[in-house]
Amino acid sequence: MKQFRKVIAAAIVYSVILAAPVSAQKTSKLTDPEIASAAVVANQGDIGFAKIAKQKSKNADVLKFAETMATDHQSVIDQAVALVTKLKVTPKDNAFSRKLTSDAAKTRKMLQSKSAKTFDKAYIDNEVAYHKGVIAAVENVLIPQASNQELKSLLQNVVPTLKAHLEHAQMVQKMFSKK
Repeated sequence: MKQFRKVIAAAIVYSVILAAPVSAQKTSKLTDPEIASAAVVANQGDIGFAKIAKQKSKNADVLKFAETMATDHQSVIDQAVALVTKLKVTPKDNAFSRKLTSDAAKTRKMLQSKSAKTFDKAYIDNEVAYHKGVIAAVENVLIPQASNQELKSLLQNVVPTLKAHLEHAQMVQKMFSKK
């Protein structure tokens, strides 16, 4: 029970950490190159979590979810790279993308430290929190602040996939709460 509380607390803290840049960004507007950077970094973070899951998990549902995350988020990165190449825009590192990178590194470290017994639940709990945070950031920060219509459209088109990922993660998460 103690371990369960720790994982839930970590998920809540992670949600708050991801939400913090959302409120902070309301005061300083991101440029399109900064938005492109944040979008790529967020997707890279989830690909990193999926790689760890593919190494550590033996659960078929977790492995299937991780494969979906790796594939879908790489596809978004590919689309973003194609768009910035077409627009001749270089993604620009910024406080928001650095926060995402830092948080992802902490999460990777936490996931790596989990035993085989506790990993699957920790990974899925993180995915639920991560997708909630990323959806909020995309809808409340990145889309409203994007100036270029093609960039805005790309972000808008990604939201349904992110929401499907969240639903999938929540479905897998329910399996662990039944155990």
